[in-house]
Amino acid sequence: MSSTTSDPVMHRALPVPEGLDGERLDAALARLFGFSRTRAVELIAQGLVQLDGVPPTKSDRVSAGAWLQVELPAPAPHGPAIVATPVAGMLVVHDDADIVVVDKPVGVAAHPSPGWDGPTVVGALAAAGYRISTSGAEERRGVVHRLDVGTSGLMVVAKSEHAYTVLKQAFRERTVDKTYHALVQGHPDPARGTIDAPIDRHPVHDYKFAVMANGKPSITHYETLEAHAAASLLQIKLETGRTHQIRVHMAAVRHPCVGDLAYSADPVLAARLDLHRQWLHAARLGFAHPDDGRSVEFASSYPEDLARALDVVRKSD
Repeated sequence: MSSTTSDPVMHRALPVPEGLDGERLDAALARLFGFSRTRAVELIAQGLVQLDGVPPTKSDRVSAGAWLQVELPAPAPHGPAIVATPVAGMLVVHDDADIVVVDKPVGVAAHPSPGWDGPTVVGALAAAGYRISTSGAEERRGVVHRLDVGTSGLMVVAKSEHAYTVLKQAFRERTVDKTYHALVQGHPDPARGTIDAPIDRHPVHDYKFAVMANGKPSITHYETLEAHAAASLLQIKLETGRTHQIRVHMAAVRHPCVGDLAYSADPVLAARLDLHRQWLHAARLGFAHPDDGRSVEFASSYPEDLARALDVVRKSD
């Protein structure tokens, strides 16, 4: 068997385990080596797989004890490396063979990125000994959605390649229930509504985003839970998942998240509440479990800084 690529390769040869007897070859490869079935099909098509010394097809069934030989192209670097670093205050809400759900504290990024050298969710999971999916770019392994550094709350990370594929598709098809709570300035009118406005990168400030006519479709549903003198507590559900979507949409309707100085929030109110980031929290996350399709839902309570700020707003009425 010879490689069709000039990239460095890793040669693997092993018997098919009993637990994979009767599986399709592409599924067996995915489970054995921890990559997606799409990647397995690519390797088979490139002639990098042999089964008992014969080039197979993706739909061939494997038998326990059959000799499997695979040439795995060595991964090329795609960006900043994941650094295993413990993160104080990051809680694991749920953990099974396919997924791990975490409650992310403020000040933690989902994954490494250029210009960010602080803690990350994937780095914290690596430090805690979690094996996560290898799908996605090297620095974003297992990440199927993200939260801003300044936003706290629930994130799910894929541990298996199957979970990565299923969850990415669920987010793409908008079947994931993403519920946020946001404390915004003023009182949105109507108290319950939908903001449907396209979002793209800000034309002047490249670290920000804005409602732009030629932007990507972006839909935010909101409902007022509490109305106070200085601010309103909203429940927000997202159909789309654009960068800074809630922050951009709320600022666009002149009700920015309290404390969100990058998006025109009142610095005086933020100082009065001793708030040093946007009041925005991913409070609930629900989806069909990638293993068997059962409905699962997870909840997160407000962290101390947000709870304290909300308490001050309530008492100031």
